[in-house]
Amino acid sequence: MSDTPLLKKLQREFIAGSAGLLPIVPMLLVQGQITRWKVGLLPDAEGPFSGAVGSGDSESLLVLGESTVAGLGARDHERALAGRFAHYLSDKIGKLIEWQVVGKNGVTARRTIDELVPLVPRQAYEHVLLGLGGNDVMKLSSPRKWRYDMLELIGIIRGFSPNSTIYMSNCPMIVMSPIMPEPIKSILWRLSQMHDANAREFTAELERVRYFPQPVDVREDGFFADGLHPSEQGYDDWSRAMVDYFYSR
Repeated sequence: MSDTPLLKKLQREFIAGSAGLLPIVPMLLVQGQITRWKVGLLPDAEGPFSGAVGSGDSESLLVLGESTVAGLGARDHERALAGRFAHYLSDKIGKLIEWQVVGKNGVTARRTIDELVPLVPRQAYEHVLLGLGGNDVMKLSSPRKWRYDMLELIGIIRGFSPNSTIYMSNCPMIVMSPIMPEPIKSILWRLSQMHDANAREFTAELERVRYFPQPVDVREDGFFADGLHPSEQGYDDWSRAMVDYFYSR
């Protein structure tokens, strides 16, 4: 698979930007450490890691990915991304949604392939939600790496669940974070915007793959649990917005 003109452009911008940042890397590392200290480490949402919501004929939902899938900021998975997305999906399509979670804080798309995919039960799912992108931004994955890791992951899912509708959550709205300092906030926000443009393009040609693009129109007041991860209200607002978007097109 060859790079598209957009991907070549994004990759050039990434390389040029990375070279320009070399003189301030020590300051950025300090800012990153200070931000992590301010945030601390929220615990994962408590189990169970599966459940069901709604009524009628049943359809299955796999939720796979990083800290938002692990449910940081919520008491349990019913109040985190998996449970809230399943709730609104059930309302929208009028089905019983049987959901299960495979998530881990800190994983990139590459680490999801290596560490989480082996944990996924090999069965057919009607729906798969991929909650990824945050750590690929935070850990400075290049546009090329982000695209090809995500395409590989989608291909793996297609291998054991060929008829799934695959949903991708948005690349993170770094600009909304109330605790991330400048200039690292603007730098990471630009990379997130690049990954967003990238995901819009590579998902457009894929059958039954739906991406939730930036900007994300949710209430900023009360969205965050710690300045980076959603609160229970944030998971609810975000899930509703995603399902509304996916089923309005």
